[in-house]
Amino acid sequence: MTNELLYQERLKRYVTAMRNEKPDKVPIRPFVAEFTARYAGYTCQEVAHSYQKAFDAAVKTAKDFDWDAVVPNMVYVWTGLAQAIGLRYYGIPGVGIPHTSGFNYIEPPEDQAFMKADEYDSLIADPTGFLYNVWLPRVSTEASKVGEPVTYRNNIALVKGAMAMLSYFYAFGPQIARLRSECGTPSAISGIFKSPFDILADKLRGYVGLTLDMHQQPNKVLKACEALMPHLCHVGLSTADPAGLVPIGFWMHRGCVPFINPKQFDSHYWPTLKPIIEEFWKHGHQTLFYAEGKWKHHLESFRELPPQSIVFHCDQDDIFKVHEKLHDRFALSGGIPNVMLSFGKPDEVRAFCRRVLIEVAKDGGYIMDAGAIMQDDTSVENLRVLTETTREFGVYSSVSATDLAATPPGDTTGARSTRQGIAGMSGRPVPQLPPGLCFPWEDRVKELPEITGSPELMKNIWEDIDAFGNMYIWQLLLSF
Repeated sequence: MTNELLYQERLKRYVTAMRNEKPDKVPIRPFVAEFTARYAGYTCQEVAHSYQKAFDAAVKTAKDFDWDAVVPNMVYVWTGLAQAIGLRYYGIPGVGIPHTSGFNYIEPPEDQAFMKADEYDSLIADPTGFLYNVWLPRVSTEASKVGEPVTYRNNIALVKGAMAMLSYFYAFGPQIARLRSECGTPSAISGIFKSPFDILADKLRGYVGLTLDMHQQPNKVLKACEALMPHLCHVGLSTADPAGLVPIGFWMHRGCVPFINPKQFDSHYWPTLKPIIEEFWKHGHQTLFYAEGKWKHHLESFRELPPQSIVFHCDQDDIFKVHEKLHDRFALSGGIPNVMLSFGKPDEVRAFCRRVLIEVAKDGGYIMDAGAIMQDDTSVENLRVLTETTREFGVYSSVSATDLAATPPGDTTGARSTRQGIAGMSGRPVPQLPPGLCFPWEDRVKELPEITGSPELMKNIWEDIDAFGNMYIWQLLLSF
């Protein structure tokens, strides 16, 4: 079979499972990060600091394993870009930490949080302006603060950081094409999204600061989440798969019990998340709920979402109980414990995977994967056992995947009906600065001499280029 036919077969298998239907086999979609470095003979430093080596490692791993979809680079953070900008919140392999360790996120102490407790009003009024004027100078060792002299280091860091980001992002197209042509392997996700509450906890107030704010100024927190909603929704939609085949990646962090209590989930997390997921679905995009940690207390809330609109990925929850609760509405993935894959015996891995295939995957709608992203402590032998067990016991029928319809999950007849009448983001207040912009044309044109010819052409080009500035700051916030 040619790699192109293999690609089409795997893509159809993967999409069918995400539609919560039964393909020919259980698809395998492992989120392998530093594991690929170990397998390909690289150090953690090499794949974090050279995205080309990370790409090569992903291709080699995809070639050698019989997997249906992979992420083009699950290491994802390019520390070359992080150093160009001088990001304070990354521990970079080989710089103060061993070169054999993966990159680390370093959350500052509460008194050094990147957003202060009294700055909510500024964030709410103009999230994009706040990120540039306040947040960026605090997270960067190079950027000048507002009111300080603009330095050579400031200017060169902004230029290098922006050029590096475009270099990295534009490299993903050829990498995805390479996986297709050399390995016959589809890309597992497209797009990036995080919930407003998680953004506050991860990159702005920090977990401790946000915990205090939830007691001392919960209304400000809610208003901030609401202000972030249209911008985060825009990032998700603008980076999603145009074909609607693979889901938007949503990394779920601190919105679950015990990080917050159930009342706070109901009052802050869910009301500012649910409309965005619905908006994605209105546009025909599934969302991968990569539920890091334990989310068992919130499964009933997730059932409020339209059927097929999400793929729920199980990390530390009991995959069998999650299946009982959600499988009638959504496809599931994951649930194989990372500790078992790293330190368990092959027979133990085989037995657990067989149980998942028998109990969770029996009716379709399941994608084999570990509970969490796999780093360099994952056993190569155990991952082979997972793969081989799935291929041996995860067969539904003799029907070839080539006979399946690669219809986007959002375009099936039943799915289209669930998209009708969804509110999503409609009816919500429109921010003063629309998502995707930094400096509106309406303000720019006031500074220009009289325009002749085609003002509309000039406006379109201005907004296209201005969008790069918007992308830069929001991608720093979400992806790096």
